[in-house]
Amino acid sequence: MNEMVINFFQGVLVGLGASIPLGPIGVLCVQRTLSKGRNSGFISGMGAAFVDTFFAALAIMGLAYIQALIKSHESYFLCVGGLLVVFFGLKIYLSNPVKQIRQANFKKRRVEDFLSVVLLTISNPGALFLILGLFALVNPNINTIAGSFAISTVLWGVFAGSGLWWYSLSTGISVFRNKFRLKQLWMINRVSGIIIMALGLISTLKGIWIFIAPYLHYF
Repeated sequence: MNEMVINFFQGVLVGLGASIPLGPIGVLCVQRTLSKGRNSGFISGMGAAFVDTFFAALAIMGLAYIQALIKSHESYFLCVGGLLVVFFGLKIYLSNPVKQIRQANFKKRRVEDFLSVVLLTISNPGALFLILGLFALVNPNINTIAGSFAISTVLWGVFAGSGLWWYSLSTGISVFRNKFRLKQLWMINRVSGIIIMALGLISTLKGIWIFIAPYLHYF
């Protein structure tokens, strides 16, 4: 039992470590919390938590082939993922915060919030490699023959840790949400959109560089 508790909290550490870095997903969740409320930001974050748990399952099962496949096609993942991030950044930049607030209670918007972040997170190979590194750091005492209960305990820990971060972030941001006026929300949309587009552009350029670098020695 004590070993299961340790495994769970090691999973929590992995989930927190994978979620806390405020990349484009973090900026997106902050923007949605301010524009559409805490639930939108939290549900968006849970999309990332879902994919992080999936990546953790891959890491635990030791699917070296999938890791090698992603690594060998890293440039394509970076380019496609980067362009998706740029697209979402542009969408945020052009969005109307008044319209978002009015639509905040529609359930279909919640599904859209969740799925859009799932798509963004799963297109980012860096998330998988980050989780692999975190597992190497915490070194949970499990393996492929450890049993489904031991493995699921770690995965539930990853999901709980990631979910805890997104709940804390969305709740903390929501506390200050009512202090923002419409003009400030417009500015937040603009700044958030620019930051997300910049991060996506950096990812795309990195992917292009990885693709063309081997050919540069011919010149």
